[in-house]
Amino acid sequence: MTPPDAPHNRWSDLDRPPLNRTALRRGLLRPDALWRALDVVESTGSTNTDLAGRARAGTVEEGTVLVAEEQTAGRGRLERSWTAPPRSGLFLSVYLEPGDIPVERWGWVPLLAGVAAATGLAKAAGVDTALKWPNDLLVQVAGEERKAGGILAEFAGDGIVVGLGVNVSLRADELPAPTAGSLALAGAVSTDRETLLRAVLRSLEHWYGTWKAADGDAAASGLQAAYAAGCATLERTVRAELPGRTALVGEAVAIDGDGRLVLSTGEGLRQPVSAGDIVHLRGAAGGLT
Repeated sequence: MTPPDAPHNRWSDLDRPPLNRTALRRGLLRPDALWRALDVVESTGSTNTDLAGRARAGTVEEGTVLVAEEQTAGRGRLERSWTAPPRSGLFLSVYLEPGDIPVERWGWVPLLAGVAAATGLAKAAGVDTALKWPNDLLVQVAGEERKAGGILAEFAGDGIVVGLGVNVSLRADELPAPTAGSLALAGAVSTDRETLLRAVLRSLEHWYGTWKAADGDAAASGLQAAYAAGCATLERTVRAELPGRTALVGEAVAIDGDGRLVLSTGEGLRQPVSAGDIVHLRGAAGGLT
């Protein structure tokens, strides 16, 4: 019998057991559910890259979920890397086909995923999770705002691949940056990844169904209001770096109907910025965060 502390043994860290693929499929894949297929792989470079490749090849259906125990080349916004120890977090991508929803409304899908992840994690982990526009998940660690997760969406095939990474059980000495956090460090009542994954996917199914039923109208579906209610960026001073233009500084005052962040720049002027623009928050002391 292989010793439990042997290198590369999937049970070597008993605080981080592997996901049970069979149990997850039994709990999430139903005839009337959004989720149609779910797979768990031991390790991959990026679940988004893998699922997007399958979508472009036409070999994947809507509602497919790909989960990795470890990502070796995970990607964040602006091609930043995302790394974490094996089985220390949630690393997954889903494939969605909004179909007849006007394509100009598809930009709400990653914001929708943020609302779904924040509400699902808050319920299952008991951690207050906020949204930093457009795609970060924030938690409080020792009174400090820390990034514990992120969302990355990309068009592929006839739909969109949405990736989610969440630090679940990372300890302080495992954090990739001083500004990072994890659910465990934020005082989560549960770090059981199967419980958290089911909660996130069920929340995503709910919000996606509600949004589609409203023909992708973020206001009518309640999505716009829900995002604004959970957005930590609002009422903060931000600096937006706009391509080919002078950086813009203003107070974030709203999320508009297209999912853009609206800045008040003084004298009653309002300027929307898109998810493609680089946005930095200014903390209470005036420093960029």
